[in-house]
Amino acid sequence: MGSCPVSIAVRQLATRWHRQLPMKMKQGQPHRDTVRRHGVAPTVFRHDGFSLLELLVALFVIVLITSMVSFNFTSGGQEVELESKVRNLASVAAYALDEAQMSGVDYGLLVEERLEGAEVIYRYQWLERALDGWRMPASGKDLFEAQVMPPGISLQLELQDAPLVELSLEDEGSDIVAPQVVFYASGETTVGAIDVMRIDDGELLWRVEWDLLGRFEILRRGIPDDEDL
Repeated sequence: MGSCPVSIAVRQLATRWHRQLPMKMKQGQPHRDTVRRHGVAPTVFRHDGFSLLELLVALFVIVLITSMVSFNFTSGGQEVELESKVRNLASVAAYALDEAQMSGVDYGLLVEERLEGAEVIYRYQWLERALDGWRMPASGKDLFEAQVMPPGISLQLELQDAPLVELSLEDEGSDIVAPQVVFYASGETTVGAIDVMRIDDGELLWRVEWDLLGRFEILRRGIPDDEDL
């Protein structure tokens, strides 16, 4: 019985496709089982990936963005830390004056610079008067904890009787010296001000002023809030 011309043509086409299948599979074509199940070979999309130049450019952009974010975070963190210490100075001073009037014991503020290695560090600490001189406060140690200014920041103390007070370098093991600012039990305070400045360029960042009654005012860059445009 003779074969139908259509059947012969189909067998020839199938034989030819079967011979080319291994080559197509090497080029990313699907497996024969997939063809048998679905009857039609699905389309396979191919891409060559990223070039080395594109990867280098992408890596450079990622590093650049990361560096900018890290720089902004660091700078912002230092500014927040500095402002926190400045406001801590004013708030603790108000508490010290109230405590002095209630307890009848004078409190003092000591501003000093210390040499740590090759770097000068500025800090302030709180003291209370005792029978044998000044000492660390007996109560509220966490509140009256000494505050160290961030590196690169200096403190300049101004008092009413001595406009420019030079801060002597103190060693860690030295005895406690008398404070420059005294909060008396009578409710009065040594009148003065503290300038918080950047060491590199001498820029004034903050100024803290107070009067005889211990009323403190915090001035950003030495300018009152109503004048800061």
